[in-house]
Amino acid sequence: MNSAKNTLTLFLQRLFLTLLFYQGIRIGFYFYNQSFFTDIDYSVFLGGLLFDLSVIGYVNLLFAILHLYPSKIQENKRYQKILFYTFFIANGIFMCLNFVDYEYFRFVGRRSSFSMITAEGMSNEIGGLIQSYFVDYWQIPLLIGVTLLFYYFLLKTIKFQSIKKTPISYSILSLLGVVLILFLMGRGVGRKPISVVDASNYGPIGTSALVLNTPFMVMKTLNKKESLKEIKYFKDEEAERIFSPIQSFSHQKPNKKNVVVIILESFGRENIQRGQTPFLDSLITKSYFFENGFANGKLSIDAVPSTISSIPSLMNKSLISSNYSLNNINGLPKILKENGYATSFFHGAFNGSQNFDQYANVAGFDQYYGKNEYEGPASFDGKWGVFDEDFLQFFSKKLTTFKQPFFSTLFTISSHAPFIIPEKYKGKFPKGTTEIHESIAYSDHALKKFFEAAKKTPWYNNTIFVLTADHTSSTGEESIYKNNVGKFRIPILFFAPNDEKMVYKSTKNFQQIDILPSLIDYLQLNTKILTYGKSYQSDKDFVVNYIDNLYNLEIGDYYLAFDGTKSLGLFNWKADPLLKNNLINKELKIKNEMEKFLKAYIQSFNHRMSQNKLTLTSK
Repeated sequence: MNSAKNTLTLFLQRLFLTLLFYQGIRIGFYFYNQSFFTDIDYSVFLGGLLFDLSVIGYVNLLFAILHLYPSKIQENKRYQKILFYTFFIANGIFMCLNFVDYEYFRFVGRRSSFSMITAEGMSNEIGGLIQSYFVDYWQIPLLIGVTLLFYYFLLKTIKFQSIKKTPISYSILSLLGVVLILFLMGRGVGRKPISVVDASNYGPIGTSALVLNTPFMVMKTLNKKESLKEIKYFKDEEAERIFSPIQSFSHQKPNKKNVVVIILESFGRENIQRGQTPFLDSLITKSYFFENGFANGKLSIDAVPSTISSIPSLMNKSLISSNYSLNNINGLPKILKENGYATSFFHGAFNGSQNFDQYANVAGFDQYYGKNEYEGPASFDGKWGVFDEDFLQFFSKKLTTFKQPFFSTLFTISSHAPFIIPEKYKGKFPKGTTEIHESIAYSDHALKKFFEAAKKTPWYNNTIFVLTADHTSSTGEESIYKNNVGKFRIPILFFAPNDEKMVYKSTKNFQQIDILPSLIDYLQLNTKILTYGKSYQSDKDFVVNYIDNLYNLEIGDYYLAFDGTKSLGLFNWKADPLLKNNLINKELKIKNEMEKFLKAYIQSFNHRMSQNKLTLTSK
């Protein structure tokens, strides 16, 4: 016979079991992605406990009332059965959101927000991609199923069949006390509510994703607009002296070559020069190649404004999907159009994918070519869009119809998950050591075919080609690609046929936002622009990016991690690529100089983005 218990004991036992499962899932997340967290301590899990308590507190406020409200209904077995199942379903759903990031974290380097979970801007692709996700990463639904099963059976062991009657005064005090405690758990007990940025206070640099949990991120970003704060580290005049985004270019005679920018999906630095990309490797030897190239974001949707408009990704939401998406911008399309260029953007995925067509319109491109505009042999990959080889051939043919000079950008798709390649090429390329490598090899082959076709056109020798990856991939095997420096390292190269001056291997730190000013310099245009990057001919040597609420700055050999308030780490990343030796207390002069520069950079960006002043004519 079951011993009777009061409703408070029943509720607290269910909460405690739920908390244990959250902690167990975090430990599982750690072991699943252990290679990304080479340096952790107990504070990571202590901080994680606070974020788990926050989610459990908010999710269970209503259940506290339903469990503890003094009424005879508490003795009703049907009521208690409904209460059990609703508690299980609600807590089970939130808990299992964490499993999405077991894999997705490897792609984006942070916990998923609401917009990521709902695949904002990818409505056409989402059905096929979810199906592929569950097939390719079958272990995730398996883990979800096993976890829910265990959670269900362990909850069942907390018997509710016999409820002990308690005095009404005790029940009311219990209800009020528990609701207050749950509210404080959800909010946090500090002066301000617990927030995502607080995760950086626990554990070493780069462990915020382990401290956080996915349901907390989803709740904090639910239908939330990105709102940048005006930050005043310095007076405006001083900030402008330290860093100004306004640059002038003066040349005697323009060099109006055609410009073709190719953004390669997931071609991170870890995927090249290892046998998978023979064509790109050979092209590097004939190009102006940046050995230390960096992405400015971790998502494809970050790469386009960075590459085309020289706007870094310094927000928790990508510019294209933020409430600043319609800001006035003066990127390459508008600048080159003013100099007589025809402009176009190509992306082989569904039209509307990641809102690239909307951004192309805002950025000033004349034409957008997506899956709808593709003309050629049937070539749908079944999930995402047109296979790279056929779409690149379509691209080459279209370029031939454009009046010179032209500027065109193409974004490849085939090396994106689920990494589908045409049936006729199955077994033709090396599988490599990770799931992306075969599709990388296929895309490299497609790139080779494009250049073979382009060589036969009248515009080829009068063109500068810029090739960059959008971001790193999820499958870098080496530890150097898994910290906050390596997560952003990508190949960037400028290839100009018959221009010997553009054959060089540069060790300068170079980023996607440097492409725009570099092209203006190379094309010898006379203009004054607003850019957060610098020309390849500049003496400056900085790179700025942002992930997990940390600003990352590389200048020369040094990397600084800054949380918006204080610097957390300083490393000589070239001598110490695994970032083991924190120099923050040893190299104070370097730390102070880098922090000063980064503060002025952030102040300028936040002000101009929030006030729609990203062009020199913005009001």
